[in-house]
Amino acid sequence: MTILINASKNLISLPRYAKRIVAILIDVGLCILCTWLAFYLRLEQFIRINDVTIFAVLISVSLAIPIFWLIGLYKTMFRYAGSSIFLTVFTASVAYALLYFAVIGIYGIQGIPRSIGILQPVLLFLGISSSRIIIKFLYESSYKNFKNKKNVLIYGAGNAGRQLLISLENNPEMKVVGFLDDNSQFHRQIILGQTTYDPSIVDKIIKKKNIDLVLLALPSISRQRRNQIIDNLNKDKVKVTVKTLPSIQDIVNGRITVSDIKDLASEDLLNREQISPRLDLLFKNIKSKVVMVTGAGGSIGSEISRQIIKLQPKKLLILELNEFSLYSLYEELKNIDQSVKIIPLLINIQNSSRIEEVFRTFKPDTVYHAAAYKHVPLVEENICESVKNNVFGTIIIAQTAIEFNVSNLVLISSDKAVRSTNVMGATKRLAEICVQSLYDSRNKQSKFAIVRFGNVLESSGSVIPKFKKQIYEGGPITLTHPDVTRYFMTITEASQLVIQAGAMTDSCEVFVLDMGESIKIKDLIYKMIKLSGLAIKDAQNLEGDIEVKITGLRTGEKLYEELLIGNNPQETSHEKIKKALEPFIPFNKLKINLDNLLNLLEENRVADVKNLLSKLVVSYQSNSKIVDHIYIEQHNVNNYLKAPSTFDNQENKVISIKKK
Repeated sequence: MTILINASKNLISLPRYAKRIVAILIDVGLCILCTWLAFYLRLEQFIRINDVTIFAVLISVSLAIPIFWLIGLYKTMFRYAGSSIFLTVFTASVAYALLYFAVIGIYGIQGIPRSIGILQPVLLFLGISSSRIIIKFLYESSYKNFKNKKNVLIYGAGNAGRQLLISLENNPEMKVVGFLDDNSQFHRQIILGQTTYDPSIVDKIIKKKNIDLVLLALPSISRQRRNQIIDNLNKDKVKVTVKTLPSIQDIVNGRITVSDIKDLASEDLLNREQISPRLDLLFKNIKSKVVMVTGAGGSIGSEISRQIIKLQPKKLLILELNEFSLYSLYEELKNIDQSVKIIPLLINIQNSSRIEEVFRTFKPDTVYHAAAYKHVPLVEENICESVKNNVFGTIIIAQTAIEFNVSNLVLISSDKAVRSTNVMGATKRLAEICVQSLYDSRNKQSKFAIVRFGNVLESSGSVIPKFKKQIYEGGPITLTHPDVTRYFMTITEASQLVIQAGAMTDSCEVFVLDMGESIKIKDLIYKMIKLSGLAIKDAQNLEGDIEVKITGLRTGEKLYEELLIGNNPQETSHEKIKKALEPFIPFNKLKINLDNLLNLLEENRVADVKNLLSKLVVSYQSNSKIVDHIYIEQHNVNNYLKAPSTFDNQENKVISIKKK
């Protein structure tokens, strides 16, 4: 049986035309078998294949297949077939029987008994009917054996609940195991093959039936009543996910279908098509090479690692400071491809001797540098550590890559590096400058790429998971400013872009993604609320579900982000990837200031650090006062007042910016 079920899964995956061919071949085989059996029943003995039997088979096939085709037997999708399919089979069989009997039984064929004209059509009808029943059974069995199928209870045994059950009958992800209904008349009753239970014992039912999901099929009830039911299903003793069916009006009008009963997909929020990768660029710097990913436990780093493991590297080094993140990723990657040697390394990228040891030992060909502190408010509140990690950690990685002749280094940057108003963006831009400067001052054996992109959906710190949580909790959704806009991309897109851009560089280049139009966060919130089947609560709709609360811009936050410092992006071989020409500081002048910056960091002179950052990153214009917790506590700065800078910036006055 298992073999048949697996075969049915393969059959289901075939294109429609291929399935029709298979069905025709099955029917041809049935014509042959039924003709042979008809001769046996008539003559009471098995006869050898001869000209007579062959002629009878040819007549059967030449009549059956065209008739079945014209009547529409091969247009029916048997997995969805109900009683109507058997009416079609019966109609087709009757039409065939009349013609076959007319040829064999009335007209007559020498050597063929006339009774064959009756026996064979009867046998063929039974064969055709049985084959369709078996196909439908195997299809349903294949889904019943679906490993990740969720056990589902439908709350509401009325019309909406029954329609939902019918719609989910062939769903590969859900298996309905019963109804819940408040009406006692339904309790213990069998409706469409499913038992109806009393909601008061739902905890016992969930435990007994291993329930994963409860679908509320009560579209006409009030929101208050719906919330009561949800609260009852979300008690401590009941651990189950609850999803609701939209209003009956939406269902009737066709605006909502069963496919809408799902979690909101983040990619649905994008106002553009996702970018298709180029396989030649994906494989170029990875296949059969030793590849390293720093910050592998983060959102971007982990997804890059997932993509790399699929591209057949020789070895994959995953570097991460967080032990649990490293362990989780390591276990996940091992399950993706066990043939690739994965080396998990607990490392702080600021530890230069340890980083050097890794490069010397494993000799990586390609390095993706994703390790960075990126949460804007937290970076603003922990300036010194953020500069050490984002800037000097990058310098250590780049210098070591040059020293050991790494073929390709890819620095993962951010749109916040462009005309930044926060420390996070300033550190990312300074990291870019350092990489550009190091490349310009050393041998050119190593190629560098800097990749900028906007916000990543579902990444750690992204607004999307936060908004989802707030919607789930009933609101309000917090929005910093009604005019805030951002560029967005999926985490898969971001990771593939990084890999492709790294393969495109010929020297040290800055790449940006053509991300289309920026998205207004307010519009994104409204869309998320609507897709969740809820209504916005505002002055125009006081009966709405979710309120949007304006909280004011956070420390260092901009109304909008940019991807280019200049306005002259160059085209590349990839239609969605642009190349930017960005200025940088000559290394001999940059080093003096980096030494000064490092001294300031060690002394926690935060005001001077911010001042020097603004000198090194000329596009950085801080729009906030110092909020670094340690600095404020040490200097007893009240009300977050900006402390005066005591740093003598004489060296900065002679810094010149040159175009690469």
